[in-house]
Amino acid sequence: MTSDTTSTRALGATDFTAPIGDRHFEDYTPGATYEYGHLTVAEQEIVEFASRFDPQPIHTDPGFAATGPFSGLIASGWHSAGLLMRLFADHYLSRVASLASPGVDELRWAAPLRPGDTVRLRVTTTGTRPSRSKPDRGLVHTDAALLNQDDRCPISFKVTNILRRRGAEG
Repeated sequence: MTSDTTSTRALGATDFTAPIGDRHFEDYTPGATYEYGHLTVAEQEIVEFASRFDPQPIHTDPGFAATGPFSGLIASGWHSAGLLMRLFADHYLSRVASLASPGVDELRWAAPLRPGDTVRLRVTTTGTRPSRSKPDRGLVHTDAALLNQDDRCPISFKVTNILRRRGAEG
């Protein structure tokens, strides 16, 4: 990433009232949408990631990729997932109350991520509910998307996170 993730910031007029270091289950409000960013993706980063984890020529060989279906080099979908997760962890997911995630649903790669793209995270808390079996925690359901400078979406998914409730023993 050509941007330092510590320099990414809230992009909207609203943000959580609780900072990420004191955010608990109760701080996630259904219907709330937040945007954070920006990260710019470099060609070298795309090639390095793909060479290590997804060595397909559309991700590693600019010459080959120029003749392919995307008319140029594109990032691995797993690379875009890593960028989304970085922004998600840096800005949305509690640093003190996150316990686990049972997984993601509806993972989609709708648009290619290209060298030079500048991306941001958009998250919407779609629902929350206290755990039925463990009163010290709750479930937070979120729609997460990485958007580029043209509002195209290289990756999106729905995720459930388990978070500790405020005042619960750790």
